[in-house]
Amino acid sequence: MSVLKKDRVVVAMSGGVDSSVAALLLKGQGLEVIGVSMKTHEESGESSPRSKTCCAEKDIGDARAVCQRLDIPFYPLNFKEEFRENVINYFVSEYGQGRTPNPCVVCNDRLKFAELLRKARELGAYYLATGHYVQKSRDQSGVYHLLRSRDREKDQSYFLFSLDQQQMEHILFPVGRYTKEEVRELARGAGLPVADKPESQEICFVTSGHYAEFIERQYPSHKGKPGVIVDQGGRILGEHDGIHAFTIGQRRGIGVAAGERLYVTGILPEENKVVLGSREELMRDGVIVKSVHWIHRGLAPLGLAPLGPAPLGQIRSGMPVEVQIRYRHPPMPSTLSLLDHRLDTRGAVRVDFERPDGAITPGQVAAFYRGEELLGGGWIEKGI
Repeated sequence: MSVLKKDRVVVAMSGGVDSSVAALLLKGQGLEVIGVSMKTHEESGESSPRSKTCCAEKDIGDARAVCQRLDIPFYPLNFKEEFRENVINYFVSEYGQGRTPNPCVVCNDRLKFAELLRKARELGAYYLATGHYVQKSRDQSGVYHLLRSRDREKDQSYFLFSLDQQQMEHILFPVGRYTKEEVRELARGAGLPVADKPESQEICFVTSGHYAEFIERQYPSHKGKPGVIVDQGGRILGEHDGIHAFTIGQRRGIGVAAGERLYVTGILPEENKVVLGSREELMRDGVIVKSVHWIHRGLAPLGLAPLGPAPLGQIRSGMPVEVQIRYRHPPMPSTLSLLDHRLDTRGAVRVDFERPDGAITPGQVAAFYRGEELLGGGWIEKGI
């Protein structure tokens, strides 16, 4: 293995303004910057694709133009096979099981901070940088902490709960201490061609139409079969063409006309049923979270490193946390209880909310915070 240079950094460039300014800032610090882009999926080829994409040919062209402007090397990388295997197949499979996937988290975990970090090392770079809005700090004992970004509206720490200490040693988040408007102003001042480029959509590979149409078009065998839509008592209200088109909490497009506002409160893949109910019937007092990962992994059973001036203390049953159960959902005061003690092997926890909530969606992420710090997170199994 080649010796890694601490003054060399690879920047993951999506073709957007955030990663472009990350490269700008790092070059301004005197570092040797190398830009790379991941080609992750084929173009849809449809007549009216969405314009707000990322990792498409146009975006890679934008990243190349930024690197030319900054006079830094640029390498496009073909990750289409890895992306299909790790992200798209997962996405389709989850919907087929009545769960709602989070492809951005999986892409970060399996590609950006795994495969791309490996590529950075092959290029002799000690660091990999991204345009994520999040901040990293290191305490006196050498433990890394992941903190919300200065711009709370753009904070992306929720998507990064799976990072570990070894990865954080080699990752930089240059834009985390800036607001989005400040980032755009920096881009304008440097004459970057993406300064006013619109933000990308969340599901980058669904470039047109509804995600269910993408599944039916690209993976017809995963469409599922027709079934029934029922109420809480099992009374048939209508029919559906496949559970892949539904998610817990959904209100629009459920295909049932009723005198009251109904929501999807349950998806039963073994019975091929979709269950509807009122807003009140959607509410839950807490959530079971599995495959939990702590950012201070390896230290968690003995107590975490200090958080600011006061010690965080040992992760234990009855510990107060704030839990965020969707990206744009406000964090909720909650109590965490350990369901097993396998903290280093992705165990499970129970989270009891301070007050009931209706946004519980199996397959989504529950991220645990203490103030501004992200402690870790896991995958929602069910509401309780």
